[in-house]
This record gives sequence, structure tokens and C-alpha cells, in this order.
Amino acid sequence: MDLQFSTSPDVAAEIGRWLGYLGAEKRMSPKTLEAYQRDVAQFLGFLAEHLGRAPTLKALAKLSPADVRAFLAARRSDGAGNRSLMRQLAGARSFARFLERNGKGKVGALAAVRTPKLPRSLPKPLTASAARAVTDADMRAGEARAPWVLARDAAVLALLYGCGLRISEALSLTRRAFEGAPDALTVTGKGNKTRMVPLLPQVAKLAADYIALCPYDLPADSPLFLGARGGPLSPRIVQLAMERLRGALGLPDTATPHALRHSFATHLLAGGGDLRAIQELLGHASLSTTQIYTAVDSERLLDVYASTHPRA
Repeated sequence: MDLQFSTSPDVAAEIGRWLGYLGAEKRMSPKTLEAYQRDVAQFLGFLAEHLGRAPTLKALAKLSPADVRAFLAARRSDGAGNRSLMRQLAGARSFARFLERNGKGKVGALAAVRTPKLPRSLPKPLTASAARAVTDADMRAGEARAPWVLARDAAVLALLYGCGLRISEALSLTRRAFEGAPDALTVTGKGNKTRMVPLLPQVAKLAADYIALCPYDLPADSPLFLGARGGPLSPRIVQLAMERLRGALGLPDTATPHALRHSFATHLLAGGGDLRAIQELLGHASLSTTQIYTAVDSERLLDVYASTHPRA
């Protein structure tokens, strides 16, 4: 949606400043900024129709909770679920906080409306044996694919499970990160925040095997993992590799690349890992985000109890 058709010039100018602030001060990625802009544009586009005119800063300050609820109702009628509504409210509230901090008025109606609730869903980790099998380079040896491609996929999946990385973090690693047989990696996560994660010898060997087999030049500061044509590897290719392994191993649809990161955290916790240390390894900004894995571990203990105790 083009902002110039759904907002007044004063609001459009503030949106530009807000996005600049999020990019420079909050270090949000371009994709996140694009999503924030799209969500706020949709909110303002609704208000333009709802109010009969492009909303100005004064009009935003005069919004009532009923106006915001009307927006949520309209989005629901378009098929939006609670997760989408939560995201759009978060974007609109972020913009409203920016306006208030900069003396451009307070949009109190946004804070007065209750955020839609999401059902609590626990991460679904793989078993330790399944996670090891997924990262075994020999599991796909019979496939009609180049050995370097199979070695590449095994190395990426091993980084997700062995280091607890997100796909984007693994695919942003450079050749330089693996120089000199390192025992730790410097990873750039969300918000461009860096953290150190230990590199297991088994994972380092899989990366070294891929580097030795890769037919393309691997400059020190370029992405390490390449696609079949020599460009940066797409996350979709990693997802497809995991789908093939799911079929070969008989794993459920929940066995995704991101589930390997969940497995990393859950297995560390089950082995007595400290929750704060796991938070640091995962790059979570808040401990509450990491605490969900305690529920996963408790749930697994109850399953074991129910299936093995004589009186269960």
C-alpha cells in the first residue's frame, strides 16, 4: 500500500523518521522494517476509509478504542488470525510510542485495546537419536546429488543442531569464520547482535569436508554455503533437504530445520544445562523466551513417567 494515498503529509513524514529510527537505533533488518511499514500502512489505510479522510497526527490522537476494534474486526473478516493481528498491533503501537516520545501526540486508543491471545504452543524437538541421524552425512549417500551438495547440507544441519543456530545465522557465516580450526564461532543474530557459540569437533569436520569438496571459490568474507550455481544458499534448499530426510527417517512434519535449534536447547536442558547459559547460546534477548524449554522438558518427563511407571 502506498502511504501517500492513505496518510496525510505530516503522518507520512513521521513514518519515514520512525523507520529510520528503527533501522539505525534498533538495528532492525530491512525485512523487519518492510513488515512494520506494511502493517502500519494497512492500519492507516483502514482508518482513511473508516474516517472518510487520510488520518492526520491530530486525528490519530483522537482515535477511540472502538476505532481500533473496528480495524481488528475488519482484519478478522478478511481471514487474519490472532498472530497476524498481534503483529499489526505491535507495529502500530511502536509507531505510536515513537510519536509520543517525539512530542507528536499520544495515540492512547492503541494501548487501550487488549492484544489478541495466542494458544501456547510448545516447541517440538527431535529425539537425540533422530537429530544425530539428520546431521549424519551418510544418511543421503544414495541420492543422485553431487557429493559436495550432500556435504553442504549435512554441515548446515549440523550447525543448526550442534550450535543452536537459526537458518539465517548459519547461512550468513563466512569462510573466514572456519579458518584456523576454531573451537567457537562468532554469530550475528537478530538485531545484528553478535554472540559466541562453541563449535563441536564433529560439526567443524562436516564444515571442513564441505569446504574441501565445494567446486567454487570461497572468498574469506563471502557466504560459506553456496547453491548449485555458486550463489548464496537459499533457506528453501535447506528446508527441502530436511523434507527428504524426514521421509527417509520416518519423522513427523514438525521435524523442520528450526526444530533442530529447539532440539539443541531441549537436549542441553535435559542434560543439566544452565538456563542462562542456554539463553546466551541461543541469542535470546529475554530469559522468558528460553524458559519455554523447561515446559518441553517437563512434558517429556511426564510422558516417560506415564509410559514406564507400573502404576501410571
